[in-house]
Amino acid sequence: MPRVRVHQHVNPLAPFYRQAPRAIDLAADFVDPNLPLHLDIGCARGRFILRMAEHEPKWNFLGVEIREPLVIEANRIAEEKGLAGNLHYEFCNAMLWLDRLLQEIPAGILQMVTIQFPDPWFKKKHAKRRMVNAELINAILRRLAVDGRIFVQTDIEPLADEMFGLFRERRELVEIAIDENPFPTKTERERAVEDKGLPVYRAIFAISSFSPS
Repeated sequence: MPRVRVHQHVNPLAPFYRQAPRAIDLAADFVDPNLPLHLDIGCARGRFILRMAEHEPKWNFLGVEIREPLVIEANRIAEEKGLAGNLHYEFCNAMLWLDRLLQEIPAGILQMVTIQFPDPWFKKKHAKRRMVNAELINAILRRLAVDGRIFVQTDIEPLADEMFGLFRERRELVEIAIDENPFPTKTERERAVEDKGLPVYRAIFAISSFSPS
């Protein structure tokens, strides 16, 4: 079956994308809801966490994507590959609604968050459409386990500066310097950028042991 065709960019502030999502029910979406959860925000076609689900059957993987046709396609492929037990995709405008989506996730479950190559929205007038903002970071930190990690990467240096800066502002977090992708697989975008010999800017953030209670 050919890949579903979608617009490369969608305006997250358009009325259609302002609809509130359902709250994730881990017991309904995963065979074992108590497994550690890896959340991939802006997962596109979801191939990265599909390969991660194959590699790490003792984790649950949740992909969040704003383009609903990609979510439908990704869930179909997960079912066909027998991965639906620990892999699920959800349609959500994370910039606005991540907190609502995650509100039923119990403490200690969310162990890993990945944000990879989000749309940079280059024009100054479109900067307000960028996915990573203070509200999204708040939603992550409300549920990230004390030993959890946040992995962020992009090939756009000004966007890296902006995103990393937002995370660095948070007293709860400490930055862990890295040079390489720590995962056993890569996104399609990452492979394409590296094939061209271009740089990728990466950072990992973790809860600081000295963060205020």
